[in-house]
Amino acid sequence: MVSLPEELQAREAAARRRVEELQAEAVELALRLEKAREDLSRLEITRETVAQVLAELSAAGAEPDVAPGDAPEANESSAPHGVGVMMVPPWREGLVVAVLPDVYRDIVEIIADAPGPVQAKQIVPRIGLPTTTGKIEGTRGKLKRLVERGWLDEDAPGQFSLARQGPGQDRGNS
Repeated sequence: MVSLPEELQAREAAARRRVEELQAEAVELALRLEKAREDLSRLEITRETVAQVLAELSAAGAEPDVAPGDAPEANESSAPHGVGVMMVPPWREGLVVAVLPDVYRDIVEIIADAPGPVQAKQIVPRIGLPTTTGKIEGTRGKLKRLVERGWLDEDAPGQFSLARQGPGQDRGNS
C-alpha cells in the first residue's frame, strides 16, 4: 500500500510534468503564431505593392488617351474598385476623404472630430466593432496604413491625429 505523502508527491510530479509540457507547447505555438503573422504581413505588403504598381501602370497607360478638355478636376475622384486599384491611395493636394473605403473614411472622420490625438482602442467602438484585441490590432494596422499614405500623423507611438499637410485642409465629408 502506498502512503498518502508518497501519492501526493507522485501526483505533484505528474502535475509538474504536465505544466512543463504545456509551457513547451505554448512556446511552440507562440513561435508558430509569430511566423504566421510575418507571413501575413509579407502577403499584405506584396498585395499592396502589386496593386500600387498595377494602378500606376494603368494610370500611365491611360494618360495619353485623355483629351485636354476631358481631364478631371483636382477634387473629382471615383471610389476605387476592381482589381489593381490601391484601396488607400497616398494623400495629395485636392484628394478628398470620400475616395477612401468606408472604414478608413470613418476612421479619418473620427480623428478629425477628436479634440486631440486618438488611440486605436478609442476608435474601435466608434466604428461599431467589439473592443477585442484582434479588432484593436486590425484598426491599428489601418491607422498605420493611413499614416504611411499621408492621411494621418502618429504624434507619439499609438497616438494618431490628422496629418498636418494632409486631409485636414480639405476633408471632403460625404
